[in-house]
Amino acid sequence: MGNRTAIIKRKTKETNIRLELNLDGSGRSEINTGIGMFDHLLSQVAKHGVFDIKVSAGGNDQHHLIEDVAISLGKALNEALGDKQGIVRMADASVPMDDALATVAVDISGRGYTFLELPFAGNDMAGFPADLIRHFLESFAIEGRLNLHARVLYGTNDHHKAEALFKALGRALDVATRIDQRMGGQLPSTKEYLES
Repeated sequence: MGNRTAIIKRKTKETNIRLELNLDGSGRSEINTGIGMFDHLLSQVAKHGVFDIKVSAGGNDQHHLIEDVAISLGKALNEALGDKQGIVRMADASVPMDDALATVAVDISGRGYTFLELPFAGNDMAGFPADLIRHFLESFAIEGRLNLHARVLYGTNDHHKAEALFKALGRALDVATRIDQRMGGQLPSTKEYLES
């Protein structure tokens, strides 16, 4: 197993992002996007995915900033996975948080696709719009080249729903990106091919 890390730099007229990802980390995060709730959610992916994630991001518009961080994280995931030989590939996780329950299933298939059921109620999340969670997940899945199915099964508090969702994302990605020694470095596909 090689060094499964990536550094992505993305600079546009609207945003300036530097993101580092280590798939074989220890759950450390240094995240500064200027959006407190977003930083909090991304730190859940690092902690519960046992990844090391560093993000420095600036921009004037929340929508574009969150989208570009998602693009950068997806690109970093795809790059850090390399040829994907020996990975588990598919995994799912369900996470409760007080009143809320969220589930995420992923398939690192090389094909970006999302199916999302995210019934947010419009509670205030420190000025963070819940609809940007959908946009984040869609952009991340496209650039990460993975199938991502996510559902908030129930809950009252939007913060709890969102946090459970990002914890579940981290846990599912943790398992899916692991190296399965029984695979002997083979691709986890009967086609012996994954889209790159």
